[in-house]
Amino acid sequence: MVLAGVALIASFFLAGRLDSTATNSEDPGGFNVPRLETTTGGGEETSQAGPQDTTLKLTVPSMSRIEDDEIPSTDGGDEASLKKYAAIHLEGTGFPWQEEANVYIAGHRLGYPNTESWLTFWDMNKVGVGDEIFVTDSDGTEYTYKVFKELTVGPSDTSVTSTEPGKNILTLQTCTLPDYSKRLIVQAELVQTVDARGGPSGRERTEADRGRSPQRTPRAEEGRAVAWQLPESA
Repeated sequence: MVLAGVALIASFFLAGRLDSTATNSEDPGGFNVPRLETTTGGGEETSQAGPQDTTLKLTVPSMSRIEDDEIPSTDGGDEASLKKYAAIHLEGTGFPWQEEANVYIAGHRLGYPNTESWLTFWDMNKVGVGDEIFVTDSDGTEYTYKVFKELTVGPSDTSVTSTEPGKNILTLQTCTLPDYSKRLIVQAELVQTVDARGGPSGRERTEADRGRSPQRTPRAEEGRAVAWQLPESA
């Protein structure tokens, strides 16, 4: 049962790589991410005052296993990273320091036993609207996100990787239970940026500054969380 679950959960990570010439049809199943064009001469992604080392750290207080976990930026076919780390930032998607971006992080619901991936996103269904999520870049700048949406999508729905005009959002992805056939998605909006010296950066955002409230949606797995609590033996 465990090995079967591992095989199923592994399949949702994008088998294809992000490049400028491929198309979605080349993904042999699994959860597809749009093929994103890269910009020559440094690229737009790293040009907006971001650190050269794009490794991130992720803390989700609502999740028992995600605290200051290192998140590398890599493609979804990098199985070595999927085993070595709690989650990965999908190469070709945005970063916290960008004005407009979708910072897309995917983690295993079950994962690989005896690795850092094991059960890391098991309790992602406990993350609720209004909860905070913290991301830190390699320079020590901390970005606070507030959850505004939870939803479940099919394995071929790539809309959740899109950016939203004028927003920097964070997207977390894992599989649904019990059969891992769909994708549980949590999205959060950047509300505060604090640099390594402890002060707000010039890019600090608040909902009040923008004069709008994030959209509220119901819990994506409400009613199923109790049936799928973390096993005591794990």
